[in-house]
Amino acid sequence: MTIAIILLSILLLVLLITWARFNPFLAFLIVSIGAGLLLGIPVTDITKSVKKGIGDMLGELVIIICVGAMLGKLVAESGAAQKISNVMMKAFGKKYFLWAMMVTGFIVGIPLFYNVGFVLLIPLIFSVVYQTKLPAVYVGLPMLSALSVTHGFLPPHPSPTALVAQFHANLGLTLVYGLIVAIPAIIIAGPVFAQTLKKIDSKPLQTFQPKNIPEEKLPGSFNSLISSLLPVILLIITTIVPFLVETKGTLHNIIVFFADPVIVMLISLLVITYTLGIANGFSLKNIMNYYGDAVKDVALILLIVAGAGALKQVFIDSGVSTEIGNLLQGLSINPLILGWLIAAIIRVCLGSATVAGLTAASIILPVMAQSKVDPNLMVLSIGGGSLMFSHVNDSGFWMFKEYFNISIKDTIRSWSLMESIIAIVGLAGVLILNIFIG
Repeated sequence: MTIAIILLSILLLVLLITWARFNPFLAFLIVSIGAGLLLGIPVTDITKSVKKGIGDMLGELVIIICVGAMLGKLVAESGAAQKISNVMMKAFGKKYFLWAMMVTGFIVGIPLFYNVGFVLLIPLIFSVVYQTKLPAVYVGLPMLSALSVTHGFLPPHPSPTALVAQFHANLGLTLVYGLIVAIPAIIIAGPVFAQTLKKIDSKPLQTFQPKNIPEEKLPGSFNSLISSLLPVILLIITTIVPFLVETKGTLHNIIVFFADPVIVMLISLLVITYTLGIANGFSLKNIMNYYGDAVKDVALILLIVAGAGALKQVFIDSGVSTEIGNLLQGLSINPLILGWLIAAIIRVCLGSATVAGLTAASIILPVMAQSKVDPNLMVLSIGGGSLMFSHVNDSGFWMFKEYFNISIKDTIRSWSLMESIIAIVGLAGVLILNIFIG
């Protein structure tokens, strides 16, 4: 019955948005409340779940998305994005450009949380689209597939790091095994799969469309690159320092403060306000107008992401994930496949990769105690399953759809299938590794 209610809720959500033409945020609210009633959440608690889901999602993302949009707007308006894309095209050429995008996404994705990396790389993707006239989804997917893989497989991202602790795995070994599994997953889900998506019609957000500025008026290559990637550079530094220098007390607290994505984004925005704005002759008034326009452009995205958070929280509070896990726990199959399957089903039902991974871990732990499965491989197996088939109940699905401005059908055809390929290739990689080290 629970599964039927979840499927009915997802179907209703799709119909409201596509057939009835409801605003996605309103559709999420209606479906979240209806699902809460059908799943037996007390009437007095349903709106609490909705509010908590919206608050938790926005509390995590609103600053990052808004500041990231401001940063991206100035990168576009100043000509820095145009300069970077010109340099990249000269260095790699169109023939190998997708591979360059993939490598960039992988490097950026290691230290950055997924949503932060997504917002930071979107301006670069769109600047390349406008300069090369190549299809947006075709250009962007290799970079975003790399981000997704690092989110699901590699520490220090939240889910794999927490799974390492739960299974008492070795962080270093998990990272090494994760890199081995990640590389083929990124290649197949990125440049290879992208070849099938050239005909998807996408009109990216205008806010990131760079002006066609004469070459002599563009900022310098070094200034453009360093300013645009400053958030990435700062996060890499704050991630590496604790491994190079013993940090305790006040120094540790300072590093933790400056490593927070919100602080990194704010510092980066203040710096580029000068390096790409004031230093290039823009008045502070014009820069602030650009920032205001950027926030307007992402306002609807924030509401849609918040709506996805509400539905996720209703599913969590109803105990759906635990019930699904209990149904699957008794299956007599390889524990690595079982862990992947539990995470995958919870992911499809709830939408959150992190929630799917952590819930699957708590369910599979008793099975782990009775088997000799390598805990590092179990971390990767569950991490892969937690990425399976992102769809309308996942905030990442809506971020991709709204930023790239494509239909739900094309989002499923591109984004959802890309995530599924990563999950399946990831499981295959884990099972192959298990042959050699199991």
